[in-house]
Amino acid sequence: MIVDLFAGPGGWSRALGVLGVRDVGLEWDEWACKTRVAASQLTVRTDVAMYPTWPFIGRTRGLIASPPCQAWSMAGKRLGLVDQPLVHEAVENLAAGRDIRERLLAACRDERSLLAAEPMRYLHALNAVGEPEWVAMEEVPDVLPLWKQYAAVLRSWGFSTWCGILNAADYGVPQTRRRAILLASRVRTAQPPTPTHAQVGEPDSLFGPGRTRWVSMAEALGWGATDRPVPTVCAGGGPGGGPEPFPSGSRKTLSDARERGTWTPRPDGIVLQSRREGAGWAARHGARENRAASAPAPTFTAEAHRWSWSLRSNNQANATIRSIEEPAGTLFFGHRANECTWIAEPPAAQQEDAASAPVPEPIRITAREAGTLQTFPANYPWAGNKGQQFSQIGNAVPPLLAAHLLAPHLNIALNPDDFTLAA
Repeated sequence: MIVDLFAGPGGWSRALGVLGVRDVGLEWDEWACKTRVAASQLTVRTDVAMYPTWPFIGRTRGLIASPPCQAWSMAGKRLGLVDQPLVHEAVENLAAGRDIRERLLAACRDERSLLAAEPMRYLHALNAVGEPEWVAMEEVPDVLPLWKQYAAVLRSWGFSTWCGILNAADYGVPQTRRRAILLASRVRTAQPPTPTHAQVGEPDSLFGPGRTRWVSMAEALGWGATDRPVPTVCAGGGPGGGPEPFPSGSRKTLSDARERGTWTPRPDGIVLQSRREGAGWAARHGARENRAASAPAPTFTAEAHRWSWSLRSNNQANATIRSIEEPAGTLFFGHRANECTWIAEPPAAQQEDAASAPVPEPIRITAREAGTLQTFPANYPWAGNKGQQFSQIGNAVPPLLAAHLLAPHLNIALNPDDFTLAA
């Protein structure tokens, strides 16, 4: 079997499924487990730190681990960095078969920090019978020193190892998500997968095929997949006044816009349209429950202004803002679940004309859109409320990146076209 520790909502499992293989995932979070079950993934709901290792001994080909990143992530308090010496101590002792976790846990500033040492408990037990054949682990970049410690232990056990930082965008993920990766194998030379994409596209050469340009958010979401997929907002004013489709203070999503007929995909991009038509407009089109998602958009009669759309990662002053012509920045959610928003601004050439037009309100990203930017299929069965769904998405391994990491271990050729992003 392939054992997936801290399996989450199924990033690694989704990758394995596309490659024609299954794993068994250990996961504690209730809603991540429900998502996995809905996605037909084998799951044991358990605390990885408490689960025994004996059920896997003599039966394990591969071990996957993505310990919770909240203690280390830039999105949190990063107390894992304070606890890092304790985690290193735990790994050193677990590698020698000494379990001092209880004492170290009492000294940790964040109890989640020590979870990064848990894979070594499983590896030590499995190594006694010459298992596993291979290992793949993933975490935020600050965990790289810990992965180097793991690599040194695994090399002493006869593994070939590689660890370093990879950018998910270099493998076709529409997100510049940088992660610390550890790869190890008893039967092949461990090395990172060859990047398939680059920030600037490269032509083919005598040395092999060139790399494709990074995948943009617009391409991934199917919002006008052209050479320059420019999303626009058309906003016009009419003498009759009346309500705007997204009034100030509203918390609408692009899905709401589709249902209300105010958002229409066009061959050259996405068009979010707003207008002023008079008080009767709200009665005719304002109630989303009375308007089918497939219904045509209303007619727009006013002079239009074009707006460029970007994704803002949170509401902090240093938030990453990326045009939809680019990959997203790293998606992280948690308490900022509702603050990852699409924002609009007029292109520089049209700022003067657009100054008098109403600026569209920020539009909250949907779980479906965020999941797609993580390379999950658009119909992936996320369980729980919006906050729980966003938390799962932000913590997940992008399946497309995971597939690039796993395919060589499985001796399976990866076809990236199997990961259809837009639906």
